[in-house]
Amino acid sequence: MVDVKFRSRVVANWSTQTRVGACIVGAVIAAALIGPILSPWDPNAPDVLASLEHPSFAHWMGTDSAGRDVLTRTLVGTQISLLAGVLITIATVTIGTIVGSLVAYAGGWVDAFLSRVVDTAIAIPFIVVVLATVAILGVGTVSVGLGMVLVGWAVYARLARAEVLSLREHEFIMATKSLGYSPARILFRHVIPNVIRPSLTFATMDVVAAMVLLAAMSYLGFGTQPPVADLGSIIAGGQPFLLTAWWISTLPAVVLIALGVGVGMIDDGFSTGRKGKR
Repeated sequence: MVDVKFRSRVVANWSTQTRVGACIVGAVIAAALIGPILSPWDPNAPDVLASLEHPSFAHWMGTDSAGRDVLTRTLVGTQISLLAGVLITIATVTIGTIVGSLVAYAGGWVDAFLSRVVDTAIAIPFIVVVLATVAILGVGTVSVGLGMVLVGWAVYARLARAEVLSLREHEFIMATKSLGYSPARILFRHVIPNVIRPSLTFATMDVVAAMVLLAAMSYLGFGTQPPVADLGSIIAGGQPFLLTAWWISTLPAVVLIALGVGVGMIDDGFSTGRKGKR
C-alpha cells in the first residue's frame, strides 16, 4: 500500500512540462547511443572528395571540410560529451557529499576549517580554475574535467553539510549511536544515503552544465582535440564555413540547446510541483 502511494506521488510530480522535457532529453540520449551504431560512416575518417557536401540522402546533415559525415560526428560527439558530463557530475557529487557530511558530522574546528575551504572554493570563478588546470596539465578533456571537479564539489559539500546538520540529532541517528555503531558506519550507512537524495536534483542540471562548459572549452581549443568528435570542436570547425556550409555548426548547436531546454523543463516541472504542494 505504501509503495502504491509512493508511486502515485511520483507520477503526480510528472507534469506535462516534465514529460516533454524528459522526452527531449531521452530522444537526444537515445539518438546518441544508437545512431553511431547504425551509421555506415567513420566519424574521424576524412574523405577529401566529399568535402563540404550539402545535406543529401547519403549524408543527411552534409559533410564537413574534411569530408566527414556531420550527423555521425555529432552523435559521437554527444556520446563523448554526455559521458564526460556524467563522470564529472558523479565525481563532484561523491566528493562534495562525503566531505560535507564528514565536516558536519565531526563538528568543531574541522567543521570551521573545512567550511572556510568550501567558501573559498565557491568564491573562486569557475572558469579561472578550469583554465589554470589546463595551463598546468595541458589541453584535453581530462584537464577540463578535473578543473570542473576542483570547483564543483564545493557546492555539494555545502548542501550535504546543511542536510547532515539537520539529521545529526534525529532519533534514528541517536539510536545507532546508542547501539554502539562506529562513526564511520553511521555516516556511510545511515547519514549519507539520506543526504545524497537532494543533491540528485542539482546533479541533473550539472550534467548538462558540464557538457556545455566542455563544449565551450573545446570550441576555444582547450578541451577535446581533433580529430576526436566533440560538440564544441565540431562547432569551431564549422565556424569558417557558416555562410557556405551552415549545417556543420548547426546540428551540434541544436543538440546543446535541446539538452539545455529539456533538462530545464524537467527541473522547472518538478520545482512547480513542489511549490504547488506547499
